[in-house]
Amino acid sequence: MRVLVVDDEPEMRDLLGRNLGRTHGIKVVGSCKEAENMLVDARFDVLILDVMLPDGSGIDLCAKLRAAGVDAPILLLTARGEVRNRVAGLDAGADDYLAKPFALSELRARVAALGRRGPLRRDRAVVVGGVVVDLEGRRVRIDGRALALTAKELAIVELLATRRGQVVAREDLIESVWGEVSDSARSSLEVLIARIRQKLGHCSHLLQTIRGVGYMLDSD
Repeated sequence: MRVLVVDDEPEMRDLLGRNLGRTHGIKVVGSCKEAENMLVDARFDVLILDVMLPDGSGIDLCAKLRAAGVDAPILLLTARGEVRNRVAGLDAGADDYLAKPFALSELRARVAALGRRGPLRRDRAVVVGGVVVDLEGRRVRIDGRALALTAKELAIVELLATRRGQVVAREDLIESVWGEVSDSARSSLEVLIARIRQKLGHCSHLLQTIRGVGYMLDSD
């Protein structure tokens, strides 16, 4: 798996390069311009962007890359407590965020999960049977009626919608929504899947369980 790290701190670049480089192909750059130049001729499986860069914002860079058609999963590195930056990053097209300081084991787990998941569909809306998942507005509708979903329920539905017709492994769902795999997260996932089905009503059959593997959202 090829990973591009964009961070202006030499120590952080060195740290990430050494640790991720043990298992992945790593390129490290320190600015938005260097990242854009790197992406002209090279393709990466995961991008790691720091929010604060010397020639711009990692959030703006994320939005620019999405507009240019770059579909690789993007992980944003933010300062702890910067809630507005995290929300803005997700709105700009980032797939995940990690607050500094972070444990390297968690970073490796997040990168591995994003790499397994691969590029997601970036449609503004995904229609599955009678369910419309508005990815831009972050809403789910059935027959024109908006469903009242919790943040985690919405995150589950969005991930399944962006991979419509594909089985999403249970562990990947947990890592994406909870950030780490734990027994409590596994139990919570089962509860939330049941709640989502209940809220989907007559469209509940669209949320399919692939026994022993994971879940899929599909009209077939």
